[in-house]
Amino acid sequence: MSTSTPAAPRKRLPLNREKVLGCALQLADESGIAALTIRSLAQSMGTKPMSLYYYVANKDEILDGIVDLVFGEIELPSPAGDWREEMHRRAHGMRSALKRHPWAVGLLESRSSPGAATLRHHDATLGTLRAAGLSVQLTAHAYALLDSYIYGFALQEAALPFDGRDTAAEITIPIVERFSTGEYPHMVEIAREHVLKPGYDFGDEFEFGLNLILDGLSRSIPTTGPDPERQQHSS
Repeated sequence: MSTSTPAAPRKRLPLNREKVLGCALQLADESGIAALTIRSLAQSMGTKPMSLYYYVANKDEILDGIVDLVFGEIELPSPAGDWREEMHRRAHGMRSALKRHPWAVGLLESRSSPGAATLRHHDATLGTLRAAGLSVQLTAHAYALLDSYIYGFALQEAALPFDGRDTAAEITIPIVERFSTGEYPHMVEIAREHVLKPGYDFGDEFEFGLNLILDGLSRSIPTTGPDPERQQHSS
């Protein structure tokens, strides 16, 4: 009769707030935000739920923390740099972060207790737009417009049944074949003349739309010198 050696108990690593939030971020990435609970987080860390309450009061505090971690991954725009280049870099940085953490699309602007990284990000973005010469009102409009575009594109991109360059054909070709009767000529035209061309990547559409927005904002910047509201605020 053979005997088996009992498995050694899993060694519990010492806990701290940083490790708890890092594990919560990983769990949300792997299983989705709905799967993130105090119980599931404790299980993934090899501890008891009550042990986590020393570091986080509840799930809302966890969400505040992991949203702040996502903002912390995005390089801050600099008011000292060229505003258009800074907004361009910020937009691509946010899109990349949202691709790594798709659950965050609907949460980044939802927190009523934002963390330090979140606040630094918002303040640096506002400061860069103000330094470009936009008024307070136009800065608010520009920020809302840019984020609506970035979040909307990230949401659409995550929902598509294909991802990356030259991956659309597998989905698109069977659909186009169903339209051989000529009932939807414009959809067939777009598919054949654009989507099914070699090298097509839906992600390339991001750059086109972003440049349109930045072009429009450029035309809103006064050419008569620095914004008097900003000068008054700085004095």
